[in-house]
Order: sequence, then structure tokens, then C-alpha cells
Amino acid sequence: MSGHQRGRMPAAWEADLSDEYDWVPLRLPPDVTRVSASIRLSIEAEYRGWELTRVRLYTDGSRRVLLRRRKSASDWARVDDQPTS
Repeated sequence: MSGHQRGRMPAAWEADLSDEYDWVPLRLPPDVTRVSASIRLSIEAEYRGWELTRVRLYTDGSRRVLLRRRKSASDWARVDDQPTS
């Protein structure tokens, strides 16, 4: 998604993260309208499999968005092959 920045997610959101999903925190700048953000996120959902999990609106008009998608079987295979220490 061009024009968006990946960033840290709010601390309260990190407690809910599951290993079953890939997570992407995004920051939408204040100049991105609600309609434009909705369209862009819908495209991500349709063609890349992301789903909207959380949105936080700030007083400056920016938004923090958390997207997730279920990990594929190949992702799980890579995790299982990692040595444990």
C-alpha cells in the first residue's frame, strides 16, 4: 500500500496478537479521507487476503490500522523448521 507507513502498534493491541496470523500495523496520515482509506483497505482485503482488525483515530486526523491474515501452510512449515534454543 503506497502512501502508508508501517509503524509501531499501540501497546494495548500487542496483547491480542496470535501466532496463527501475520500482522501489519499501518499509519494512515491525516490527509487520507475515510472513504479513500476504506477503498484502499478493501483492495488489500480482496487481493491480498488482509482483514481489518482494529482502527484507532487520533486527534490530528491520522489513523493507526491493524491488518491480519491467516498464515499459510508454508508459513507454518518454516516456523516448525526453526531450531528451538
